[in-house]
Amino acid sequence: MNAARVSHNQVGRWRLELVRILFVLFVAVLCWRLADLQILNPEFLRNEGDARHLRQVPVAAHRGMLLDRQGEPLAISTPVNSVWLNPQDVPANHPKLGQLAEKLDIPLSLIQDRIKANPSREFAYLKRRVTPELAQSVKALEIHGVYLQREYKRYYPAAEVTSHLLGFTNIDDIGQEGLELTYDAVLTGRSGLKRMVRDSRGNFVEGGELIQPAKAGENIQLSIDLRLQHLSYQALKNAVKEHNAKAGTAVVLDIQTGEVLAMVNQPAFNPNNRSRLKASDFRNRAVTDLFEPGSTVKPFTVASAIKSGKYDLESIINTHPGVYRVSGHPIRDFRDYGEIDLATLIQKSSNIAASKIALELDPQAMWQDFARFGLGEATGAYFPGEAMGTMPDPQSWRRLDIATMGFGYGLSTSALQLARAYSVLASGGILKPVTFVKSNETPKGRRVFSADIMQQVLAMMETVVEPGGTATRAAVANYRVAGKTGTAKKATSGGYADKRYQSVFAGIIPASAPRLAMVVMVDEPRGEEYYGGAVAAPVFSEVMTGAMRLLNIAPDALPMTQMQVAHK
Repeated sequence: MNAARVSHNQVGRWRLELVRILFVLFVAVLCWRLADLQILNPEFLRNEGDARHLRQVPVAAHRGMLLDRQGEPLAISTPVNSVWLNPQDVPANHPKLGQLAEKLDIPLSLIQDRIKANPSREFAYLKRRVTPELAQSVKALEIHGVYLQREYKRYYPAAEVTSHLLGFTNIDDIGQEGLELTYDAVLTGRSGLKRMVRDSRGNFVEGGELIQPAKAGENIQLSIDLRLQHLSYQALKNAVKEHNAKAGTAVVLDIQTGEVLAMVNQPAFNPNNRSRLKASDFRNRAVTDLFEPGSTVKPFTVASAIKSGKYDLESIINTHPGVYRVSGHPIRDFRDYGEIDLATLIQKSSNIAASKIALELDPQAMWQDFARFGLGEATGAYFPGEAMGTMPDPQSWRRLDIATMGFGYGLSTSALQLARAYSVLASGGILKPVTFVKSNETPKGRRVFSADIMQQVLAMMETVVEPGGTATRAAVANYRVAGKTGTAKKATSGGYADKRYQSVFAGIIPASAPRLAMVVMVDEPRGEEYYGGAVAAPVFSEVMTGAMRLLNIAPDALPMTQMQVAHK
């Protein structure tokens, strides 16, 4: 009995010692852990707390502005708020979600689907770019897990007037069309990063620590003159409406610098509200659409003829009886002009004379001369979707192809490319790249024709706007104008349509010291008038009358006073 009692007491003491040892070890481990957290590794608890209350929030960068040459804003980014939620913090059956859906004008089911479909995510947009009033009403609901985020929305003050030229950005403020796309890398800023503290209700506390500052995009000052842009837009719009045309385009170039001062299209669109628009509505017809320039290339044909040495100002071409057959195909003039010189060819726009000249020239040489005007090559403007035009290989030309090339059929060009070609005539034979950015220096360009030939052709083109010419309605009071009309049938899959035309006028002003070149093209006028001189030329006159005043360009054709007449 005593031995058994002694053995039982020893077991009890052993168990008690074991409990004491375990307790001591537990206390030691606890002390070590406390020391580790508070002394050796104090960042752990801090990081855990930060993980629950600190967030790194992106700071939106301001996109650079597009300005006109006078500093007027053409495209600006305004601050707006977007509504988002944290699916982990908002239950799908939250009682206030119905009110939220009503304010945002979206189905309740859409919000609930966003929550259910993203259970492991902490971010999901509900609605982007809401008005300030709507943002405040959403905030007033005080729904834990629903927040506002500052973003930027692109706004275009001139709306339709500059729509095709500037293009637009998407919902993330990234350029999608036009100059917004061309200069996107320069305009786009770099987003910043900010560390924000959230309170117990999940709302961000004001202030925060800036980790990386946002870098705003650069502003770009364009070559566009908003005053001329408005003038051109309104004049073209009126012409398209008056002649019930399908579309239209117009370009104004500064001859000295190659700057685009205005570029407009019809129909236009509002870049501030692009709902219900198709992708085709966004294209800039002045750059992307090609057309056969028709008689507007006759000055190039004449320039090539003079350069060849086979023709001069005294040369006579017989156009009688008003019809000329080439390979069995009739080429017609408006009427029988009889024997005419080069100036009359330009003034009356004789297809027969142009054809006869083209057939006398070496095809390869004529092709090269046309190419010298920049036809068939990029303008250097770097506009998205720019079409280079077509210049068929002269080795494949048949006799009829050569003849029709002389009066603008068989090749294609854009309005911008044609305006650049006319700037060669105006600048004395210098071909310069085109730019949409304001230039502080005059580009050198390269000489492609002699100044003497260009001056001779330019003088002939003045007769087009004078009485007896095809474009008297292009005249600008007190200024000498040099220009050329073009009325080309539209090409179709089966040849050329009989009653579908493209009416063109290309002009230079003032002719004595050229400053501006303008091309106007009206597509498919469906009224009684369809000739370039009747449809497109008046647009030139209206725009240039205003441009001369706005740019303060001195007149070069003031009427003589009685004293001057008597002295003469």
